[in-house]
Amino acid sequence: MSAAGLEDGFFFVYKHYGPFSEDLADAARDAGLLGLLRESEERAAWGGRYSVFSVDGATGADGPPARRELAREAAASDAIELELAATAVYLAEDRHPDPWAETERRKPQKAEDGRIDRARPPPPRPRPWPPPCRRRDLGERGGKVHRP
Repeated sequence: MSAAGLEDGFFFVYKHYGPFSEDLADAARDAGLLGLLRESEERAAWGGRYSVFSVDGATGADGPPARRELAREAAASDAIELELAATAVYLAEDRHPDPWAETERRKPQKAEDGRIDRARPPPPRPRPWPPPCRRRDLGERGGKVHRP
């Protein structure tokens, strides 16, 4: 959410497994105490533990549509690919010269089996060439601009 400009105010540092925000952890804990968020701990295939957070359908329904859509997409995505993408975004914002290569170096087992490639954003769509002309660029009679 922060990288997409849909959430602000959380400060992240790189911790054991990737970007971590103590403020976000505190906010999640507070939301859990207020009954706004549920947390369940799961065991990863590699033996570590991780948290899964959930809310009921009505919670956050009044938030910005773009935030809700991104949350839906994230919830439907592969968690490891999201972790890889979040790590690369953090490293890019930290001005690392090659954040994707560094993410792969730091998380080689998670990056294998094509996950690092699926975590990358799609390449930008090519722009048409020549670019479409704007009316004001065409001069009074259309066609070439005549200058005295």
